[in-house]
Amino acid sequence: MKPAFPDITKIRYEGARSQNPLAFKHYNPTEIVAGKTMREHLRFAVVYWHTFRGTGSDPFGAGTMQRPWDDGSNSINNAQNRARVAFEFMTKLGAPYYCWHDRDVAPEGKTLAETNKNLDAVAKVLKAEQQRTGIKLLWGTANLFSHPRFVHGAGTSCNADVFAFAAAQIKKAMEVTHELGGEGYTFWGGREGYMTLLNTDMKRELDHLAKLLHLAVDYKKKIGFKGQFYIEPKPKEPTKHQYDSDAAACLNFLREYDLLPHFKLNIETNHATLAGHSMQHELEVAGAADALGSIDANTGDELLGWDTDQFPTNIYLTTYTMLTILKYGGLTTGGVNFDAKVRRESFEPVDLFHAHIGGMDAFARGLKIAAAIRKDGRLADFVKQRYASWDSGLGAKIESGKASLKEIEAYILKKGEVAANVSGRQEFLENLINEFI
Repeated sequence: MKPAFPDITKIRYEGARSQNPLAFKHYNPTEIVAGKTMREHLRFAVVYWHTFRGTGSDPFGAGTMQRPWDDGSNSINNAQNRARVAFEFMTKLGAPYYCWHDRDVAPEGKTLAETNKNLDAVAKVLKAEQQRTGIKLLWGTANLFSHPRFVHGAGTSCNADVFAFAAAQIKKAMEVTHELGGEGYTFWGGREGYMTLLNTDMKRELDHLAKLLHLAVDYKKKIGFKGQFYIEPKPKEPTKHQYDSDAAACLNFLREYDLLPHFKLNIETNHATLAGHSMQHELEVAGAADALGSIDANTGDELLGWDTDQFPTNIYLTTYTMLTILKYGGLTTGGVNFDAKVRRESFEPVDLFHAHIGGMDAFARGLKIAAAIRKDGRLADFVKQRYASWDSGLGAKIESGKASLKEIEAYILKKGEVAANVSGRQEFLENLINEFI
């Protein structure tokens, strides 16, 4: 097979002064930052769906992407060739991981049995390419939202046969993920929600979704799959309301149905903003619950109210993201997964490299800045001092559960009034961050 990117060699690190658009200015995979290499900290992953299956179509026009290696057919041969192109791209980019939906990598057949056979045929190529290149599967997942059968959802469908089909599809996707050595498996409830409550039994749908996830947990144990399970929050699109609407909603669901020990969260920037939160907020919610697992690295246009999935280039975004990730111990089984797509107007193959290089450099800068802020210590010291009243005296007794309500009342009655509050110094802290950026 001829190279798909014959004019592009392996992307190298050339430093901040380089003007080469096909070189890293900040991502140096072997550079040590805060005790680990950049490669180990960031664990970059390329997504199959946007990068290798995106066409550039939108509601107002057909696809624009020039992909000369793709003949546009749903043949197994085309899918296998596409897999080889994917690994050529990832090898030249230097990305250590990739992610897929089952329907990204292999075409759907007339029956589930035929579809599974198609997936197996392409998985053989994926496995061979992984062995050839050393690139690993970060996580796999099942597409339970595109086909018309999932019009009412998958695990939450009012049709029990659809639930059964989704369960069978998850089973197969998990098996292939396991076969390919995947380090995780993600559940995204694309249509697990509602358009109107007039026709929805919410309690029953949530019970069914929990049942599906418990079945997956049981099967994971049965086949010996050691990868981490993730749930990815999103508030809307394509439904009016999705049950996994944000990190807090996911955690509440997992706790209610005794699933939290088996799951962590895969947090996406664009989904966070659609939920009315910042990425840092969602990461903090997940991290505080020991449920921060992985991230979808993208961004949305704040002037547009939908999921635009743009590549991240905002250094404040990547700095705040990495500050929180480092705070909670860094990524282990998860990674920085570019769930992002080039713009419809960026249709040439080389644009795929420009986009990923920019995103990787942005996160490398965010990592270095976040590590420097943590090493400096002023931000952490300020926060510690702000909560100093909880480290001794009555505050410490309250936190440890040793103070009764009566004792607390007696304390404040004797004191008469609270100790003087001190300024939150938001502007000072924002200026502090700017020192490093």
